Amino acid sequence: MSELILSIGAARALHLAAQGLLQPRRRKAVKDDVLDAIQRMGLLQIDTINVVARSPYLVLWSRLGGYPPEWLDELLAEGRLFEYWAHEACFIPREDYGLYRHRMLDPAAMGWKYSSTWMRERAGEVAALLAHIRTNGPVRSSDFERSDGKAGAKADAKAGSWWEWKPEKRSLEVLFTSGALMITRRHNFQRVYDLAERVLPDWDDAHMPPLAEVRRRFALQAVKALGVARAGWIPDYHRTRRPHVALAPLVEEGLLLRARVEGWIDPVYIHSDHAGLAGQAAAGGLNATLTTILSPFDPVVWDRRRALELFGFDYRLECYTPAAKRRYGYFTLPVLRRGVLVGRVDAKAHRKSGVFEVKAVFFEPGVRASEALLRDVAQALQRCARWHGCPDVQVGRTEPAELGPRLAGVLGMHSDTQAAA
Repeated sequence: MSELILSIGAARALHLAAQGLLQPRRRKAVKDDVLDAIQRMGLLQIDTINVVARSPYLVLWSRLGGYPPEWLDELLAEGRLFEYWAHEACFIPREDYGLYRHRMLDPAAMGWKYSSTWMRERAGEVAALLAHIRTNGPVRSSDFERSDGKAGAKADAKAGSWWEWKPEKRSLEVLFTSGALMITRRHNFQRVYDLAERVLPDWDDAHMPPLAEVRRRFALQAVKALGVARAGWIPDYHRTRRPHVALAPLVEEGLLLRARVEGWIDPVYIHSDHAGLAGQAAAGGLNATLTTILSPFDPVVWDRRRALELFGFDYRLECYTPAAKRRYGYFTLPVLRRGVLVGRVDAKAHRKSGVFEVKAVFFEPGVRASEALLRDVAQALQRCARWHGCPDVQVGRTEPAELGPRLAGVLGMHSDTQAAA
């Protein structure tokens, strides 16, 4: 069998098909579609920034369209998802719990030495906290007042770093990392911690697969979720540590296919389940038609190197950059249009006033701003705004600047059409 060769456009289409971002949905989402989308991605990264919808909800909207965000919360509370450290903190399908159990039992091997140190130095406090939960039930960090002489609990809730957390919060997180506690649900997006044996009563460590098998399954899952993968992209997906899995044996077993992308020296890998899709892509049969707004923590862009190599999209999140040094804005959202990342928007949802403020729209150099492109982007912004409960879309500046009046005009026409409908 001759080696499959993909154009860069075909590789992008295969990636988007695997991620559920190739074409718009043809039917309204139901609750099980949320779980299906997470299973397809393998995991759903969590982030708390709420300038627009929090990232996990936005990642799902990009794939499902309008859906009730509480479905994600319900799936966690029902035990069909669990939380743990995967790519980062993530929602993960329950059936994959065993793949992460090795990390819980040996957090130092993942580089989380603080966990072991805290457990050793604060053993009495940790044990008391665990006993409190066993007796009194699930807790939140906010249930505990600060006892270390620092700022109050309200200030602590806003603190981002480990060292700013109050001791009880650190102990909760250490017990969570070690697997003694799990997240039973979220309340106002705050974690609610409970004993692992109450959250997952049927688990037995006898079910834990060998570490070598875990590494194989992570590699296979990453390649399947990515659609097409360079070897260097695979470890980042689950943040696996060395030694990385050798891919040649997986190819020999028929679990992975080796292919080429035009212009790339190294091979790429495709999961055998995607063999049919890969053939369609190579033949030009995968047509990317979806235009949508992405979260900065969407799998398509969370690996900045991969986004650059696959899409030619040089992206970074600037919320951690001092305001004076930002090029694009605090929380810019990539714009995916028909298989190409064509730009980014700096947006903020003002839910009380019903305004979706697009502070700035930046189109990528070389993108031809046709009327069709502007219409697609305007409609994606309108859909996103309506899902946020903000029917009024207001656009500030654009780059190039001359596109501002044209985009505003298209947005106005689309809004009028929606109102008439």
